Amino acid sequence: MKDLTCIIIGGGYAGLAALKAIKKKFRGMEKKGRRIRFVLIDKQPGHLRKLRLFRPTTAEEEIMIPWKQLLLEGFEFVQGTVTSVNSRGKRIRYTNAIGNEARICYDLLVVAVGSTVRRLNAEQGGIALIEPQAAEDIREHWRTNLRKAVDERDPEERKRLMTITVAGAGISGIETSAELALAMRKEAATLRLNSADISVYLLNAQERLPPEGAEKVGRKLDQKLSQCGVTVLHNRKAMREETGIVMLNNGDYLAAGLCIWTIGLMPNPVLQGMGLPLTTEGQVLVDECYRVQGMPDVYSIGDCARIIDPRTDKADQMTCLEAGMQGIRLGKIVMADLEDRPAPIHKSVKSNMDYFNIGLGQNGFFWIRKWGLDMTMTGKVPGKIKNLVEDYASMLR
Repeated sequence: MKDLTCIIIGGGYAGLAALKAIKKKFRGMEKKGRRIRFVLIDKQPGHLRKLRLFRPTTAEEEIMIPWKQLLLEGFEFVQGTVTSVNSRGKRIRYTNAIGNEARICYDLLVVAVGSTVRRLNAEQGGIALIEPQAAEDIREHWRTNLRKAVDERDPEERKRLMTITVAGAGISGIETSAELALAMRKEAATLRLNSADISVYLLNAQERLPPEGAEKVGRKLDQKLSQCGVTVLHNRKAMREETGIVMLNNGDYLAAGLCIWTIGLMPNPVLQGMGLPLTTEGQVLVDECYRVQGMPDVYSIGDCARIIDPRTDKADQMTCLEAGMQGIRLGKIVMADLEDRPAPIHKSVKSNMDYFNIGLGQNGFFWIRKWGLDMTMTGKVPGKIKNLVEDYASMLR
């Protein structure tokens, strides 16, 4: 039997889940003498823990994990950016870490390049939380502002230096604002500033948090954020920041020492040049078994793919939970396709319920809706559960 080469593009949560699941399913074949070579291609030198991107905004924390520190073994790593996929010739072209072009052939290909944080035009000001360096820049910026506030005699300017706005109230924005409020209050006390003067505003373009939850859930989340030191402004959207003034959609403004943008995700733009079939939003078109349309032996999962639950006709959300479940199912699908038998189809993990778990400093806020009932849990337990889930998704040793 022919040995196989399985290439996985993207070492994020979806890519790692796919690699683990396919390797597990192939153990039986390897025992029968059929070998498979696994190659992981990613532009980063390690696994980026995107769920913890907000953490370096307040403390020095390494969220880029070397591949050798992961539980996964038995794969080759190639650092590079894939530029095209030739499905007829079953080969991909990529640019390696030093800028040289190279090619590699495959028998099975999994595209899991994920998503990126939406970028803004430079003239809109502020700092977009898009990468670890941006998080570090944010940390240095607010710390510098607090040091300036120590010697500032103008009360209005001191107040501005001790104020931050976070534009975008998704999970990333909520967690970022809570983490910053807690850290800034602690730092202010160390500098002998009045911690009560710290202001962190979370700008929510919707009527409440979360928009899919009941009103009472939103009120409770607002309350927990307030206890962290965050003021949520609903029906407010930041338009731009200029010279310390954040202009809002209703004509009001906020004086702030820093404006942070957390305005959601978009499919990885690198997909545009790969030659894959894409939706108008830029996601890979796949069937209910994650097979890329018109490209045999090519699969795609995670944020970069448009995955629809055939029973509900609803698209999967861009979260690591969905990516992990898709990866597990993909292992079964690939094996079924190789053995020429019916493959399992996609099933949304949230088909019968909605839920999320948000970090609020060391604590958490867990919400679930099932059978029409809204249930919440707060405190250290959901915070610890969230950390454990993130560690599992990153496959840390």
